[in-house]
Amino acid sequence: MKIAILSPIAWRTPPESYGPWEQVASTLTEGLVKRGHEVSLFATRNSITSAKLEAVCDLPYSTDGESDAKVLECLHISHLMEQADRFDIIHNHFDFLPLTYSRLIKTPLITTIHGFSSPKIIPVYKKYDTSTTYISISNSDRHKDLNYLDTIYHGVDPDLFTFQSEKQDYLLFFGRIHPEKGLDKAIDIAKMARLPLKIAGLIQDEQYYQSKIQSQINGDTVQYLGNLCKSDRNAVLGGAKALLHPISFEEPFGLSVLEAMMCGTPVIAFARGSMPELIIEGVSGFLVDTIEEAVIAVTKLSAINPKIVRDHASSNFSMDKMIKSYELAYSKVLDESIQ
Repeated sequence: MKIAILSPIAWRTPPESYGPWEQVASTLTEGLVKRGHEVSLFATRNSITSAKLEAVCDLPYSTDGESDAKVLECLHISHLMEQADRFDIIHNHFDFLPLTYSRLIKTPLITTIHGFSSPKIIPVYKKYDTSTTYISISNSDRHKDLNYLDTIYHGVDPDLFTFQSEKQDYLLFFGRIHPEKGLDKAIDIAKMARLPLKIAGLIQDEQYYQSKIQSQINGDTVQYLGNLCKSDRNAVLGGAKALLHPISFEEPFGLSVLEAMMCGTPVIAFARGSMPELIIEGVSGFLVDTIEEAVIAVTKLSAINPKIVRDHASSNFSMDKMIKSYELAYSKVLDESIQ
């Protein structure tokens, strides 16, 4: 099968640190190549892939201060769409803008919806609901006005995450530093549980960081490790007693939750969005609604078996399972296009 993967260009594919959409596009691309498909990855020129790399922009616009994001996005998407007839199927990981080409090309377009950044973008998805195919990344993230072919959970390569059965005496916050992710609540939980908190992630909201977080970082009980690269990720994820994930929004998926569980680290998360689909209560972590409930959950961590946490992640969220699900989705779309 000749497949075009359209990755975002905010970050490199795969990302060096942050970039969840790019990470999923990369994992899928590499897995499809290994399974014998002819894959072209449309991404930034500094991307790393075993597929054929197609690029019109040298660097991600998030790291290139001289670039104009909208200009690069238009060039990037049109570069694929103008050669759409080369492919059996196009897999879009670039949100709503590529949908506007779906009635102008003959090649079937399948779109993984990684979340809705705003209700204002829904009319675009609704307009092209009948001329493209949608995949949700969790059941909780499905919009009532859209039709979906399937829900396909993200997957990662278990071999890239080191299982650690022995946990150290600290809690971890791993993710973008933004009010939605609840770092301020994670700090409160750790303080009330009387455990050190390590923080790793991209500062996405500078005002939030300066007003709510920075003064609480002391290098001892609250440590900020920066936006870790992948080589440093495993040790921090695997060594934690638990990942704290006190989100304040309906999170579509949550790759950091999956990555922690792959290392055998349980997750204490607020029960919003996709969290009840990712976490089995008392088996791979705890679902809570308040800071106080999260503190109580910390006292129950000794009942969690890290090996079972890892097994849960490997069984339900592996790269192989994700890729096979997408192969089936591609086949369904192609069969329907022939009829």
